[in-house]
Amino acid sequence: MTDLDLDVRWHAGTPFRGSSAAPPIQVHMAAPDTVLLRQSFASNFEAPFLYLLFGEERAFLLDTGATADAAAFPLRATVDALMEDWLRSHPNDGYELIVAHSHAHGDHVAADGQFTDRPNTRLVGHSAEDVAAFFGIGGWPRGTARVDLGGRVLEMIPTPGHHPSAVAVYDGATGMLLTGDTVYPGRLYVQDFPAFQESLRTLSDFSALHPVSVVLGAHIEMPARPFRDFPLGSTWHPNEAPLPMTARDLESVRHAAARIAGRPGAHRFANFIIWNGPCRRESAVQTVRLLLFRAFGLFRAFGR
Repeated sequence: MTDLDLDVRWHAGTPFRGSSAAPPIQVHMAAPDTVLLRQSFASNFEAPFLYLLFGEERAFLLDTGATADAAAFPLRATVDALMEDWLRSHPNDGYELIVAHSHAHGDHVAADGQFTDRPNTRLVGHSAEDVAAFFGIGGWPRGTARVDLGGRVLEMIPTPGHHPSAVAVYDGATGMLLTGDTVYPGRLYVQDFPAFQESLRTLSDFSALHPVSVVLGAHIEMPARPFRDFPLGSTWHPNEAPLPMTARDLESVRHAAARIAGRPGAHRFANFIIWNGPCRRESAVQTVRLLLFRAFGLFRAFGR
């Protein structure tokens, strides 16, 4: 199993969007064939993580971020440059790119248009039916499917609950389990709670049968201090919690979800927060917190 370098300091952003000197996309080589990309807070407060995995015959991009504009968010140019570097040492004239999604919310599919005319590229659709058909997943959401990149096989696992078309991706070469917005250090927004619980059971059961070295989601929304979160909409994340989680964290989310089923609202745990339902009161609190957080950031920057 390939070891991954996940010791990276992600750019923290600034209190106000657009004022950061960070690159539009931060690129981290976790291994020679495994790339983590993060969209800058300067273009979108979601700052999602994207994953680019290389095999001998094709590459696999999971998610296209939160911004369509290539000038503000040059995803295709970044991916093309990374693929050119890969192909210098792995020549292949027919090398393909699969562009897939952890789910179809706007902060994960916005830059799809940058790839629609790219040669040797297959773009996966957004609905559960599209995803099941593309990968050949039978009996959605209980079935799974394998994607062979050439010497590297990925397993696609349906995980609805946050979104009907959500999938997790398991990479047997590294032991990575990519969980999108289903599990990550932040606010886990649940649209369909029974489906969410079933997906957590699926992931826990899968992890018990496969060597999962690390669980990597699509966002960080919490600081290193447990039980806290950055205000919704914040473009400044000082002292973020680490992105990597574990199979044990999957179990923690699963058990937490079982405890709060039938109890709407935002429920805080050490390194995740489950939003069960629309949580209007918590959303209003987040709006006030965001204003105060920005004021605090300005005071730190200019108030001395």
